[in-house]
Amino acid sequence: MSAFSTKFALAKPVTPLLPSDLLTHTLSHGESTVKRRSLPVATTVAATAALLLTACGGGDDASKDEKIAGADTGSSSSAAAPSPTASDPANRPEITLPKGVEDVFEKWETGDPAKDAVLSDAARAQTAMNDAITQGKTDTPGLTFYYQGKALTTSVKWVQKWLDAGITYTGTTRYFDPKVELFDAKSAGVSFCADETKAYNKDRKTGKVDKSPASDDSYVLYNTRLEKNEQGVWQTTDGTSVRGSETCVQ
Repeated sequence: MSAFSTKFALAKPVTPLLPSDLLTHTLSHGESTVKRRSLPVATTVAATAALLLTACGGGDDASKDEKIAGADTGSSSSAAAPSPTASDPANRPEITLPKGVEDVFEKWETGDPAKDAVLSDAARAQTAMNDAITQGKTDTPGLTFYYQGKALTTSVKWVQKWLDAGITYTGTTRYFDPKVELFDAKSAGVSFCADETKAYNKDRKTGKVDKSPASDDSYVLYNTRLEKNEQGVWQTTDGTSVRGSETCVQ
């Protein structure tokens, strides 16, 4: 799910985040919606105000914006989040989404090792966010591992909004059209689209699933900044998203 705010500035000073028309749109995470469905009206209003500084998925329009978490990259048409290996010096946490919840990453490999490393951690961050939402916890190992700075603060707030609303989600989220730019050895920008047409809000207590019809708001455009820490992990430090972006609507 999304936690980034329209207020996030992901680009490095003076330089645009990515030389792409994706960035001609206002991006915002942590809007008032969870996945492609809206939270209860009362929660929506409160969430919109509180998530102006969220980490992914928020915005000025209460009907748009939301999700962010991480997963994997793949050279095939689609792939799931890559699992950490025993030889991984960063000691990445193992993240497993619950049954019925899946993140699919389409063509998240460029063939460039440096760029692919950034994309892998950007994907894992998305899955980490979704993991926190489905677990109903704001302090999961994945969330605190793949997010730092403003992104971590807003992500925690975003997950809390789901908890306050008493909902989680089920289904599949498809991430596609990733673009990555290396600013230098320790900073990069990643933008991508999310398709939430097959993901649905779910009441935590009753288990009832809200299968409202999909719409343009089921597509979200993300723009994130990542920085490499001492352990070699590309952590998401800032970001924005736009729900219903023409760039992503198919």
